[in-house]
Amino acid sequence: MPHILDGKKVAQKLKEQLKVEIDNIKLKFKRVPGLAVIQVGNVAASSVYVKAKTKAANEVGINVFDHHLKDTIEQGELLNLINQLNNHNDVDGILVQLPLPKSFNEQKILDSITPEKDADGFHPINVGKLSISQKNDENLLIPCTPFGCLLLLKELNIDLVGKNAVVIGRSNIVGKPMAQLLIKESCTVTIVHSKTVDIEKICKKADILIAAIGKPELVNKNWVKDGAIVIDVGINRIKLNENKSKLVGDVFFNEVKENTMAISPVPGGVGPMTIACLLRNTTTSCKNRLA
Repeated sequence: MPHILDGKKVAQKLKEQLKVEIDNIKLKFKRVPGLAVIQVGNVAASSVYVKAKTKAANEVGINVFDHHLKDTIEQGELLNLINQLNNHNDVDGILVQLPLPKSFNEQKILDSITPEKDADGFHPINVGKLSISQKNDENLLIPCTPFGCLLLLKELNIDLVGKNAVVIGRSNIVGKPMAQLLIKESCTVTIVHSKTVDIEKICKKADILIAAIGKPELVNKNWVKDGAIVIDVGINRIKLNENKSKLVGDVFFNEVKENTMAISPVPGGVGPMTIACLLRNTTTSCKNRLA
């Protein structure tokens, strides 16, 4: 039987550790970490994510500064708000919920967040620090989803050194930083993507397979070797009929799971870990700023 990687359980364990850290910060410095959450417009999925992140932050004792803006605002107004938050002493982390309206330059917005308060870990300076660090430094602000995947892998208590890891997808948010984290664990890492020749053949050789390509149930049993560890980052909503839909990952879970050593489900796998790692980054930023 495969080991089903329970993201909710692992995330809860991380949140309990953070709660202790935050209680210690409060005792020593008479303050708690602060997270500013910015949402522009009313995209339904964004509202769900923001609500979940806010709830989780409150649970561990992080102060949330909520900024829900109309989608009619100008880019300059958003940049001004971020600048104010950059200089706000009680704010340790700044999160801009994506996607932004199409008229906005997302990269310019993300780059305007001071690196020390970059709760998502997307700023070029934090990306560079991740790239050049020799190990997975606990003081770094690391992109939340890849870091969550790594923590799920570590829950298995296996030696990652020398493992053949394949990452499906080359995005700046997941694929590239995931590869960096695995390299620091001394895995041998291959990134495959939509233009890769013989993608199935390469994936079939993986001891660890990370699927982050955004194609519902693309990875079937022919992509996965017996005994592999599969982490499914994908979140795709598919229609079952006119009235019903369901969330699935990039992996055909029911078909693939039988032959794996371990696999993460969707939902309940990587998603809760992403939120927990956002809280971890905010707390890390606070500790770095107070040190």
